[in-house]
Amino acid sequence: MISNGYHTPVLLEESIEGLSVRPDGTYVDLTYGGGGHSREILKQLTSGTLIAFDQDPAVKPHLISDRRFVFVQHNYRYLKNYLDYMGISAVDGILADLGVSSRHLDDPGRGFSFRFDAPLDMRMNPAQAESAADLANSLDDAALKRIFANYGELNQPGRLATRLADARRERPVKTTGDLAGIFEPILPANRKNKMLAQIFQAFRIAVNHEMESLEVMLSQTPQLVRQGGRLVVISYHSLEDRLVKNFIRAGNADGRLETDFFGNPIAPFKAINRKVTIPDTDEATANPRARSAKLRIAERN
Repeated sequence: MISNGYHTPVLLEESIEGLSVRPDGTYVDLTYGGGGHSREILKQLTSGTLIAFDQDPAVKPHLISDRRFVFVQHNYRYLKNYLDYMGISAVDGILADLGVSSRHLDDPGRGFSFRFDAPLDMRMNPAQAESAADLANSLDDAALKRIFANYGELNQPGRLATRLADARRERPVKTTGDLAGIFEPILPANRKNKMLAQIFQAFRIAVNHEMESLEVMLSQTPQLVRQGGRLVVISYHSLEDRLVKNFIRAGNADGRLETDFFGNPIAPFKAINRKVTIPDTDEATANPRARSAKLRIAERN
């Protein structure tokens, strides 16, 4: 495992091996973060090129200085737009390490964690208009219920939505402490931290439109990954993993298989690791963020 003090990449060896890097190939790291995966890809390139995406300007001090490296400060949902702009019609591999990074969770000012009392922000791109506080104070009960159910996978989402709606009538929800304090009195003591994490996850996914962006990005990959190229995705919760699994299986978010005239399945990718890859005990112990990670690798048909 490699750590630069800012970022510890998850499933590093397994994901880079899954990418099957060609020295002269063109690759995309959709989630640059601290650059751990990007650095390993560059080690295997000679005349090749690596394009990295990240919407968070906080990564700029940690960018790699290398003539083979190009950085794009945008959400990965705009992958095809920027490759078109650069005159790149096909790439040899795409890697995405999804979800929130350690640096987001450990920075109190970003408002991602209930461990700190800070402004309730949660925006991966600080230039984005709506923060988590905006959603917490403006969404109606039905929308809150959907977020808790769909993105937090929480039981009794209606009860949680009503609790928040009632509380904000007394005073606006401004900080992470405000949000956690609304729910703490009604959460079981033995599950409080887990459920708070699910509540915060629900808002984070909603604020950053994570599931929508993931689906948009995946839908572009059949056009962009050349035959024999690889798609490598690391996910951290069942919503992401289910979407990735469905897409690899069938080429769509629903996992709905289509067949040709002869009844053969039509899917742009084939799974390389039929069984999802997870961190070993040593990695999960050394890097708690890795514990829920799932790696899926696919090859373009």
